[in-house]
Amino acid sequence: MARPLRIEYPGALYHITSRGNERKSIFSNDEDRLLFLRTLGDVAKTHNFVIHAYCLMGNHYHLLVETVDGNLSLGMRDLNGAYTQRFNTAHRRSGHLLQGRYKAFLVEGDEYLLEVARYVVLNPVRARIVEKPGQWKWSSYRATAGAAEVPSWLRVRSILELFGKQTSYAQKAYRAFVKDGVGEASPFDEVSEGMILGSQPFVDWIYGSTERKEEIKEIPRGERIIGRPSLETLFEDVNGRTERNAAIVFARVRCGYLLSEIARHLGIDRSTAGKIARANSRESIPESRPDPS
Repeated sequence: MARPLRIEYPGALYHITSRGNERKSIFSNDEDRLLFLRTLGDVAKTHNFVIHAYCLMGNHYHLLVETVDGNLSLGMRDLNGAYTQRFNTAHRRSGHLLQGRYKAFLVEGDEYLLEVARYVVLNPVRARIVEKPGQWKWSSYRATAGAAEVPSWLRVRSILELFGKQTSYAQKAYRAFVKDGVGEASPFDEVSEGMILGSQPFVDWIYGSTERKEEIKEIPRGERIIGRPSLETLFEDVNGRTERNAAIVFARVRCGYLLSEIARHLGIDRSTAGKIARANSRESIPESRPDPS
């Protein structure tokens, strides 16, 4: 059977799982778990990964990660490689620690971000390791819920702002949302096209045309924006709906801004920004910031 296609593009959101070789444990103790989190932080900084959620289990881990630069394969190679090397050094061993092929589900961020984030942190509950997600120290739940310090590499605001602008209210709503998910079916029961979790319009946007596939396959590294411009700069002097829509696509796809960030800057609803981005990206990805007429 052919391996699933790795779909990579700037701003893509993925649910990642990686298991131990022969399904063996990849964490011998809490020091190993801390080592993994430090390695994850290093990789997130180096490769411009946005980590929205994580959970460390016994023989595998889960990540909800957004790739600003469309470089999932490179970053994951470094993450698993660096952790294996550090683990082997700490335990005076050699050889493979993780299976060679991690699983990556492409996720439609607007509609499925919350569902997948909840799925990730509920893993210890589903596995009957703990009764409540807050009892498991090795996930992003406590940090997102306001019960633990937020690591510098973990972005909790993208999840919390979907519940409200006031932090304490959003944290309370998040806790209730996660609690309501106990016993619910996995969102991955709805996976389309093998490895894509999203609506049919999202799947069509990914596989809409040969030209679109080629654009997604690789945006040349030299064309990506390093040290991206601010949203204020991107939308400065933009007039009319056409220019605004083109600027939204450019900010999202080329610069890697979250739709929530774009929507907040423009004073529009997040779902509206998402619809604009998808509708206008079907034709082409802007090569540069649209010039105001």
